[in-house]
Amino acid sequence: MDIKRDFYLSKLINRIGNGQVKVITGVRRCGKSFLLNTLFYDYLLDTGVPEDHIIRFAFDSADDLEMIGENIVELQKKDRKVDPQKFMKYIKTVCVGKEKYYLLLDEVQLLDSFESVLNGYLRKRNMDLFVTGSNAKFLSKDIITEFSGRGDEIHMYPLSFAEFMSAFSGDKYEGFSQYMMYGGIPLVVLSKDNSDKADILSNLYSEIYISDIMKRHKVRHESELEDLLNILSSSIGSLTNPEKLKNTFMSVKHSKITSPTIKKYLGYLEDSFLLESATRYDIKGRSYIETPQKYYFSDLGLRNVRINFRQIEPTHSMENVIYNELRMRGYNVDIGVVPVVERDRDGKQLRKQLEIDFICNKGSSRYYIQSAYSLPDEDKREQEVRPFRNIKDTFKRIVITGDIIMPHYDESGVLMVNIYDFLLDPTIIESI
Repeated sequence: MDIKRDFYLSKLINRIGNGQVKVITGVRRCGKSFLLNTLFYDYLLDTGVPEDHIIRFAFDSADDLEMIGENIVELQKKDRKVDPQKFMKYIKTVCVGKEKYYLLLDEVQLLDSFESVLNGYLRKRNMDLFVTGSNAKFLSKDIITEFSGRGDEIHMYPLSFAEFMSAFSGDKYEGFSQYMMYGGIPLVVLSKDNSDKADILSNLYSEIYISDIMKRHKVRHESELEDLLNILSSSIGSLTNPEKLKNTFMSVKHSKITSPTIKKYLGYLEDSFLLESATRYDIKGRSYIETPQKYYFSDLGLRNVRINFRQIEPTHSMENVIYNELRMRGYNVDIGVVPVVERDRDGKQLRKQLEIDFICNKGSSRYYIQSAYSLPDEDKREQEVRPFRNIKDTFKRIVITGDIIMPHYDESGVLMVNIYDFLLDPTIIESI
């Protein structure tokens, strides 16, 4: 079964002919190759592009490599990359004349000097470049700088809940439970057996994610990296920093790992797109608070397998889902801090910091969002909306809840939306 990725396909379509290298990034196995080589390829054919003007080449394909005189076994034995001269010679033989050609290149980081090769093709007016990659530099967030300002990134996430439901046969309530447990990696979603889903997620870590990071950054102590992932998995949505994590290592693992080493590891995990960090923002002071931060997993299945599917707290898991959905929709997302001064029973002033789960910015739009898995009573509802009362601007305030409610504004002007409507209607927070 093919799962449509129309959101990302439209991004590729809108970038046709823009004179840049279109670079599809994202955590490995999120669907980048399928988007490029199947969905986008079929679109080009359907719009009348001749098949021989769409050049698909995968640098990890034995058949494709054989066409240019390379042997995948020999490449692996000698631990070398594909000869760029052989590839460029092949391109000259298939791209003839001045008509438009589309180059769809997969795992392009396996081509030696790929940056120079692609920059060379950028100068040819009849070539349009679309590439994906993983491992090495293509696991890095700064890949776009390799193309001297002429790189256009399309960042891809695992399946959103709406995409997930397009392949799920049950109702949205059962689907959400599955999504919160096993996530949205397409290979996992298409597996029918839950034990197989868990095995796939575990194998992805051991065979791909960890080994990629170890190889790229020459990490010597794999156990420390694994332990850090486990600690972060147990504390999604919690404020932390390298010093706090160092103390956890010391008390739990009796490890002498240093804060600078933990900071490096956190950077590696973010560069691989396994994690994203959210920085705190002082709404009244209009300034960022660099530490501590919150970390969210790009996929909940990847988080849950690290803790053997224990500690599946729906509160924090839903918060992670909302964060990913907002990022996929193109919002910059921060954690809101609202300083307040209150008096205790003795009249003494107390300074507190109230937290807003997410401040979402896109262009001139801003939304304040609280994630509340359940609002069982008035005390809980008041707890969620209280930080909103201490904000002086007029941007929209929203509470997203797991309770089954109709979208509505409460008496204080806060929009109340249930999680299903939020995830299945991409315009709901803007249009209501």
